[in-house]
Amino acid sequence: DVAGGPGDKGAEAIAARVTGLGMEMAGTATCAHDAMALARAIIEAPGEIVLILTASATSDVRDTAPQALRRAGGRLIRFGLPVDPGNLLFLGEIGARPVIGLPGSARSPVLHGADWVLARVACGLPCGAEEIAAMGVGGLLKEIPTRPQ
Repeated sequence: DVAGGPGDKGAEAIAARVTGLGMEMAGTATCAHDAMALARAIIEAPGEIVLILTASATSDVRDTAPQALRRAGGRLIRFGLPVDPGNLLFLGEIGARPVIGLPGSARSPVLHGADWVLARVACGLPCGAEEIAAMGVGGLLKEIPTRPQ
């Protein structure tokens, strides 16, 4: 948890994504925005899929969340998604459990690249670097009003 951070904002949107796929949230945890604290939370996380939502953007493979995944004994499969919104998502695994690092934009209930990744993972479909790269075709889910036309 980070002072002045987003707090619980978006918890409902993320829970709706999970329940919309016929799953249940196994639990939630809040920890310091620190690689060691997050690594412990990843290791202790219940459920079959681990979702990570940090208080700040994860924009590099060396940022807190990907680093925490590696410190927990996991591996990073893909960093970045050719879908907007959702381009700062990362996918990894710890043992047999998929780990999805959600970008801050996943706090919004709008259609998101995370929906595509979570659906594939939840259904047991392949979701590696190749499958994620293929999401780039048709990957602009909404237009940003400030983008030059």
